[in-house]
Amino acid sequence: MTNSAFANVKEAFLYCRDMDASLNERLETFSEATRYLIPGYQEAVDRMVARLKTHDAGQAAPKPGEPMPPFAMPDETGHLVTLDDLLTGGPLAMTFHRGHWCPYCRINTRALGEAQARIASDGGRLAAIMPERQQFAATFKAEGEVQYPILTDIDNGYALSLNLAIWVGEEMQQILEAGGRKVPDYQGNQTWVMPIPATFVIAQGGLITARFIDPDYRRRMTIEDLLAALKTAQNQYESDKKP
Repeated sequence: MTNSAFANVKEAFLYCRDMDASLNERLETFSEATRYLIPGYQEAVDRMVARLKTHDAGQAAPKPGEPMPPFAMPDETGHLVTLDDLLTGGPLAMTFHRGHWCPYCRINTRALGEAQARIASDGGRLAAIMPERQQFAATFKAEGEVQYPILTDIDNGYALSLNLAIWVGEEMQQILEAGGRKVPDYQGNQTWVMPIPATFVIAQGGLITARFIDPDYRRRMTIEDLLAALKTAQNQYESDKKP
């Protein structure tokens, strides 16, 4: 990618990230922009998504009504955080991201950051998981202007246990490398494995009440659906507690 093309993509990203629009509108606008700014890139993503969907990637992950498997992972400060910690005080929306370099993850996180006060006022909590080293998790948190923890899933261990981890494929690896994405440095390994971006909404009792999983990383759970799912999780937990 030439310097001028890189500058145009960065400008498009900043415009879409800060749009006064829904999350879906921001993501779709950025996808359309890059379709013209980086010829062939979106078509390569389409091929990767088609490959993953052929194999039902992500569909074997935990479903609503099932318990969320426990974990203990370091956050962006190195502090160990467990699922039980995150469920203290309210339902949890937990998102998986590809990395601090991914513009779609960054747009998603900015939208979540804008909604975090409303989520907290309703009694909900947020957390994010990414397969990158601590310094990059800290960068992701700072840029997104979020207050919730960014957890480091070393070598995608937790994502693998949930059937969410995928190999990006040789074509996408070459494209990312050509674009200066040093994924092995970010993750600390050479696997080129990433999680399928996903959102799980979990009630305080540990049961999943909603999930959004799509091998197409250009799509994410809407903020409106996330807010509604958190309220449903809280209502369900309170109902289950009644004698």
